[in-house]
Amino acid sequence: MLGGENQAFSQVDPGVRTGPAGAGGPLPNLDPLALSFFESASARFEEIDSVSGTIVGERGFGLGPRFNLNSCSGCHAFPAVGGSSPFTNPQIAVATLDGARNSVPSFISEDGPVREARFIKAPDGTPDGGVHDLFVITGRSDAPGCTIAQPDFAGAIAQNNIIFRIPTPLFGLGLVEAVPDLGLEAAMAALDKRRKALGIAGRFNRNGNDGTITRFGWKAQNKSLLLFVGEAYNVEQGVTNEIFPNERETDPHCQFNGTPEDTTNLTNAFNSGSPASDYASDIVNFAAFARLLAAPVPVPPTQLTTQGRRAFQSVGCDVCHIITQQTGQSAFTGQSNLTFAPFSDFALHNMGAGLADGIAQGNAAGNEFRTAPLWGLGQRIFLLHDGRTKDLLAAIEAHFSPGSEANTVINNFKALSPQDKQALLDFLRSL
Repeated sequence: MLGGENQAFSQVDPGVRTGPAGAGGPLPNLDPLALSFFESASARFEEIDSVSGTIVGERGFGLGPRFNLNSCSGCHAFPAVGGSSPFTNPQIAVATLDGARNSVPSFISEDGPVREARFIKAPDGTPDGGVHDLFVITGRSDAPGCTIAQPDFAGAIAQNNIIFRIPTPLFGLGLVEAVPDLGLEAAMAALDKRRKALGIAGRFNRNGNDGTITRFGWKAQNKSLLLFVGEAYNVEQGVTNEIFPNERETDPHCQFNGTPEDTTNLTNAFNSGSPASDYASDIVNFAAFARLLAAPVPVPPTQLTTQGRRAFQSVGCDVCHIITQQTGQSAFTGQSNLTFAPFSDFALHNMGAGLADGIAQGNAAGNEFRTAPLWGLGQRIFLLHDGRTKDLLAAIEAHFSPGSEANTVINNFKALSPQDKQALLDFLRSL
């Protein structure tokens, strides 16, 4: 149940919504072949990887040599597979799984978010920005002879040279992928007057080759879901694949498989009932799972959450968190010209000194982030790009800092009556 409705208005985050997940299932109206593909791809998404697939219960192979976790569904776990960080961080257990000798970095805790770490600068002072995986396969029973060390995270922390990212939910991303560039541009243009009045600029991140809008990831740095998952498979689990075919760690003593480790299957070793899934590579399955995942379902509106929605719009939150978008012609049954409610413009905005991470990705500068979609926020535990808070009010207030495009909107929020502030918080937790 949503909190706050029968309480004194103390402007308190109602917290993570209890009850059914309202997420994790397939898009509606899929034909039988697409539905079978989704179900098989979902099982592949939950596969646990080991170094060479020789450990019971860890059928997948290609883990490491450096990695953050051993399964896609470990990061994308709550409130259902495809979501974000769960209440209990699985990175604690994987640090020493199968004999691994990793130390758990200070910024990882059992009740904290799943995180990846990026270094802002390289040792020579030039920009870095890349992911430095938390763990190595050194000591694992399936990695004899590999003796590489974890990065010096303590040193990076002491030098203020480290930032963090948490997993983004995958629910409904096939709908996002299906919005034409013209649709995104038109949705933003329709709010041009309000944007200017509120001091909001915003721009789209774009692919450097064809100029089309990129829209996935915290800085909208990835063009497609296939690229998004292919990069994550290599960066987060260390599995080379047909998009990222080269090992990131070059020590020959830690190379146990031919590359790429994930390829199109020439024979069917899965027999899942979906040949499309069985013959496809892991990354094609992962992309299909994300592409065919339904959007999260909000709870039915109440008088309080309806009041909160009005407040959300009155202060200007909806200028960046655009409520609805529309798909174009989709290849999937029932998904063409469909209006859905992600609460995002999928554009980049200057979020000011308080949220800036100093990392550039694509055309996104170190102080810019893609507008985070708010659908499913009611069941999201950790908030903002680095998971620094669980408190929704604190996350809203973090949007205010020198240079932030959100400053006027946050001032409008602060000027609301206590009742409207609380209603707005309850509305967001109803999504």
